[in-house]
Amino acid sequence: MTTPRAPKVAGIDSTVPSPPHTAAPAAPIPSLPSGEPAPGGLLQDRLAGWVSDLTLLQEHTESLIRTASLDDALHEVLRAGASLVGARRGMAVLEPADGLGPATTVGLGLAHAELGTIETVPRSVTSYGRILDGLDPLPEGALPRPVAIPDLRGAEDLDPRHREVAARLGYAASYALPLATEKAGRLGAVVWLYDEPAEPAERQRHLVGLYGRFATEHLARLLEVERARAQVATVAEELLPSRLPRVAGVQLAARHRTGPRGGGDWYDALPLPEGALGLAVGSVSGSGPSALAAMGRLRASLRAYAVMEGEDPVAVLSDLELLLRLTEPARSATALFAYCEPQARRIVLAGAGHTPPLVVGEHRTEYVETSLSAPLGMLACWEAPSVELSPAPGETVLLYTDGLLRRTGDPMDRAFARLHAAAASVPQADRADPGAVADHVLRTVLPEGLDAPGADGEDVVLLAARFE
Repeated sequence: MTTPRAPKVAGIDSTVPSPPHTAAPAAPIPSLPSGEPAPGGLLQDRLAGWVSDLTLLQEHTESLIRTASLDDALHEVLRAGASLVGARRGMAVLEPADGLGPATTVGLGLAHAELGTIETVPRSVTSYGRILDGLDPLPEGALPRPVAIPDLRGAEDLDPRHREVAARLGYAASYALPLATEKAGRLGAVVWLYDEPAEPAERQRHLVGLYGRFATEHLARLLEVERARAQVATVAEELLPSRLPRVAGVQLAARHRTGPRGGGDWYDALPLPEGALGLAVGSVSGSGPSALAAMGRLRASLRAYAVMEGEDPVAVLSDLELLLRLTEPARSATALFAYCEPQARRIVLAGAGHTPPLVVGEHRTEYVETSLSAPLGMLACWEAPSVELSPAPGETVLLYTDGLLRRTGDPMDRAFARLHAAAASVPQADRADPGAVADHVLRTVLPEGLDAPGADGEDVVLLAARFE
């Protein structure tokens, strides 16, 4: 007759004893008259340990699910894993086996310089390096195994550089866990560092292994999203001007960021006959690859119309509206086109539902009063009057998309006021450089930077033209 075994609960091996840090306090175990524990008391204690483990894993996985970026997820994996294995410091290395990136290293309780010091150790002798480089022999198709080095100070065959770095940073043991599953493949590795010789108990290894498999799948999903965003951003950049033209009498600078979803904001600057210059900004409705494709078609069409009839911005936008209505009736777009004569410092512009330009100079900072008009594709026939302005020598005209305003998170009236205040505060020393003007405005309006995810990740376009 075989001895009955306690069942497994939610993937936790019931034959592994619960470690002290996961065991829940329980009433004293009943004992038999002989002094031996009663079988029911042992089962009760073991079940209490399993419930505690499940609760702990649930807390950590829920925290991980709330992360929305690879960097945040890696930091959460480090923090949760440290609590599971009883370590204080560690580092995570994201290095997908397919080589497509992105690759990064983050630390827990380690400064940037300390991470760099650890990376000077040959990877072949480190626990995480053996995982990443596949140095441990495994059966074909098998996943990497965790690697424990319980006593770095006492290991006789330890690499001298490894011993030196461990002594300098004050860690005496390490435990490395592969970030790998059958579905996701190998994405990287996490290593936790102990201040004294130690290694996780068997129960701790089991728990962190369960957590690691879940974390790997979550990281794989975030990795896929990050790669898609990078591809969309690359396509968007390729659809925009590779460089700005050089035209006598005017200096140009442009700043652009594509949002995470890949919007359709764009800009253009093209030289026209007789020393003229065409400037354009616009935004296509929607997001993702379809919006990028529409943006590319719209920009190319506007270029053609500008060459043919650029002196009449209203005609340019009217032709663009007709093309949009006939070829993409379900889509709308805003646009602004300006015909510039830099030598005469004369600008004629027209806008279709677009934000007004902003003139920045020594004696004024003001929005250009453009007439209200509908976006392209919204009415059966679009038309709006043009506006003419004459910038003074040294003044800069800023063209931008509404994504810059939406990124602030403020109501539109307050966002316009913030943009005006930012332009008015450009230091005198920066006013001679349109790039410096654009950078100051962006830093002031968006103090968290262009790469911050605020306001749903709207596209940002800012085109600055300084007239001499």
